[in-house]
Amino acid sequence: MDRIDELFAIEEIKRLKARYFECIDDQLWKEWGALFCEDATMDIAGDQPGPDSVVQGADRIAATVSGYLVGARTVHHGHTPRIEMLSEHDARGVWAMQDLVIWPEPTVPPGPFRRLQGYGHYHETYSREAEGWRIKSLRLTRLHLELS
Repeated sequence: MDRIDELFAIEEIKRLKARYFECIDDQLWKEWGALFCEDATMDIAGDQPGPDSVVQGADRIAATVSGYLVGARTVHHGHTPRIEMLSEHDARGVWAMQDLVIWPEPTVPPGPFRRLQGYGHYHETYSREAEGWRIKSLRLTRLHLELS
């Protein structure tokens, strides 16, 4: 892969992640799920693994996350991506992230809180498929989490 092709691929991956943030905050679940490879893995456990913290399959990922966010207003930001091309069809990246989730009354969030604000990193792998770049795996690690 020459440097120009590498730069184009990195830009396409950045656009994929921008679409990820737009779709999750607009709750466009079908479109959001389509950003993942069919056999993708998402690990959102951070420091607190649980029975549902690792989810496999694009449809299951979309169903799980949309279930957590029923009725919620969200803001997700990704910053300073470090993307490394592994081949023409594979890449990995780390994104600094910040998220805010607010559940209105009387929605019951997945814990005894109404507001979550977190800071950390997305550790991801990507695969270029016929439709373009897709997220192959995503692991969320948190540096700080505020619940209220």
